[in-house]
This record gives sequence, C-alpha cells and structure tokens, in this order.
Amino acid sequence: MNESQAYQYFVLRAQNIALSHGYEIINWEETFNDFGNKLSRKTVVHNWLGGGVAQRVVASGLRCIVSNQDKWYLDHLDTPWQEFYANEPLTNITNLKQQKLVIGGEVCMWGETVDGSDIEQTIWPRAAAAAERLWTPFDKLAKNPRDVTGRLAHFRCLLNQRGVAAAPVAGLGRAAPEGPGSCYRQ
Repeated sequence: MNESQAYQYFVLRAQNIALSHGYEIINWEETFNDFGNKLSRKTVVHNWLGGGVAQRVVASGLRCIVSNQDKWYLDHLDTPWQEFYANEPLTNITNLKQQKLVIGGEVCMWGETVDGSDIEQTIWPRAAAAAERLWTPFDKLAKNPRDVTGRLAHFRCLLNQRGVAAAPVAGLGRAAPEGPGSCYRQ
C-alpha cells in the first residue's frame, strides 16, 4: 500500500469498528474529498477547510457539520464577530432535503495563539455571534450585523459580571475596550 491507500484502509476499517459498536461516525472533510464514495452512508462529514464542501457533501446524501476555517475559527484573530454572525452554513444549498443534512455548525479553538490568560477573550463574544447565527432561522436573522451589536454587547457584559473575561464587541478578536467602564454605560 502507498500512503493514501493506507490512510483510506485505516479510516474505513475504523468506521466499520465504530459502527459495529453502535457509534456515530464523524470524519474530517479530507476523507470525503479523497474517497467520499467509499465512506459509510452513516458518516457525518466535518467541513472545516472552506466553502463549497458542505454543498458537495449533502448532494452526495451524507450529513455535514460546518465550521469552515475562513469564518468560524476563533484562533483567526483578524476575524471580527460580524463575520462569525454573517457566515451562512447553507450557502448554495437550496434543496430543502439537502439543507436538513446540514446538522449544525461549530466554532473551533486551536491552541497556537492562546493560553490560560486570554482564552476567554478569544472565544467570547465571537462564539456567541456564531451561536445566534446557528440558532436563528435564516428569515429571522438581522440583515445588518449592527442590529445585533447592542444585544451582543449586553451579553458580553453579563459574561463579565459572571467572571468570564469576554472581549469587547468593538474590534477584532481579543480587542481592547474602547474605554474604561464599557459595561457600565449600557
């Protein structure tokens, strides 16, 4: 076997073992991209590399979790909460049956740009923006992210009051507050 064949053998064998024990299977999208037609039909594909994959995954009849790195990776500090909110997991998926195969989304936090001193500011409030995006039906979403700013700023202050060091909504990930007492001005 070459490297690709060995990887495929390992993934498919692991799937069979997991299925034989009644487990759900979630694979990163590389498995779908490389040998998607051989994956178990029970596979959930985790779309993380970027756009367009979720559309192909659900068109093939498999379920999908969307967390594309260009939109929902918390360690990308140059991505503001507005982009987390505006990310549409169902982009270019117009078939209602296929839309139901997108079973959710996920924001991801990798450790290369974070430690115990700044993890909370890196996660909040951008994860909350993605959560509202996922929990809100498309037709009820705020069309302009500015309409969400007040609600998200209030949520950030609630987190701060509970001891969670959430970052201000102004600026990029881990931005400094616009001034002292930002939560007291609301």
